Amino acid sequence: MVCAYVARFAHLRPDATTTYGDLATGYVVTPTLPAGHVPTVRVPRGREAPTSEGAGEGDAHRTEAAAPGSGVVTDPATAEPVRRAVRTYAERHPALQEATEGFVGLVTTLLDDAGINYLSVTGRAKSVASFAAKAERRVDGVRLYPDPLTGITDQVGVRVVTYLHSDVAAVADVFADQLRILDDRDLGEETAREGRFGYASRHVLVALDPERPTPAATGRMRELTASVQVRTVLQHAWAEFEHDIRYKGTIPAEHAPDLDRRFTLAAGLLELADREFSAIRDRLQESMTGQHPEPDAVDPRISAQELATFLAGQYADAGWSRTDHYAWISGLLLELAIVSLDELAALLASVDSTAIHARMGYRYPAGAVRRLDDALLAVFGERYVELHGNAHRVPLLRTRLERLRTPPEA
Repeated sequence: MVCAYVARFAHLRPDATTTYGDLATGYVVTPTLPAGHVPTVRVPRGREAPTSEGAGEGDAHRTEAAAPGSGVVTDPATAEPVRRAVRTYAERHPALQEATEGFVGLVTTLLDDAGINYLSVTGRAKSVASFAAKAERRVDGVRLYPDPLTGITDQVGVRVVTYLHSDVAAVADVFADQLRILDDRDLGEETAREGRFGYASRHVLVALDPERPTPAATGRMRELTASVQVRTVLQHAWAEFEHDIRYKGTIPAEHAPDLDRRFTLAAGLLELADREFSAIRDRLQESMTGQHPEPDAVDPRISAQELATFLAGQYADAGWSRTDHYAWISGLLLELAIVSLDELAALLASVDSTAIHARMGYRYPAGAVRRLDDALLAVFGERYVELHGNAHRVPLLRTRLERLRTPPEA
């Protein structure tokens, strides 16, 4: 009933209301404020204002509270520029959503090509309401973003969640190799240097490299930056729960210290769990060497489990790849008429892995599937590029084939 009334009022009195957003993400309708007045974030008693939002920057800046009971900050000199910025951002929002989808696809492609194991890649375009609130942030009375449209860098946000802490560094290395890095902050390391446990995430601000062709990139993507959070699944669980508890419910002042202590304890336990997960992976990788699971009597392909076990021994220094990637490259092996581990082992015995490594110049720990992928490309060349299962990445493979055929610089 209230929503229907607001919609009708906005229709009948457009001069008295201001509308933000779009049809896809929803509209926010507010009364039009008097000249010189802009909205600000109200901070409930007993808690701080939010310090980070979603898949964005995570800046540890506090929002200055409004004057008691006012709900607005009167600043005629700067109010109108902020309102103009918010209106412009609302107009750009559909294009930002499209660009966000492009960046998510690009990051997924880069990680898949590198053979890095990850849980998910997601993204979001910053909502108009969130942009408006951030544009109004102040520190010591001074507006934090004099030009919000350029100063707020998490308009496009991407989040990569990995299984292991070592994969966080590998993802950042891939970005450094394939994209332009504008900023790179390891907030977990910053927290550790202060002798504390707490929020841990790698925040990388990236842009497309104008010197590197990116076929999937749109013109809009080339004009934008993307704020990428990279964290383990345990770090992600802590951050999401902490954000939900602190910023979606009022915390009584008398409970805040105990809650802080418990969150700190949980962060320390999860850091220990992250280390144990890495130790488990390393131990399993060592023990998998030489094992040969029973083959499937019906499916002629080498099973994903067989292949994962074999590659763990073949490339002992490589990281694990995504489970579905083992099945995918097994299909490519079938196209090459390689249907047993003995046949694959005989083929790889003729491959100079050291030369491939030198020519590819890996700047990150390439996953086991990526290592096999490059070995097959080196052996079969153009025939491998033209396999049916490679139809979606022909330009990428031809670029890598050229690198394999080019001797490394002395």
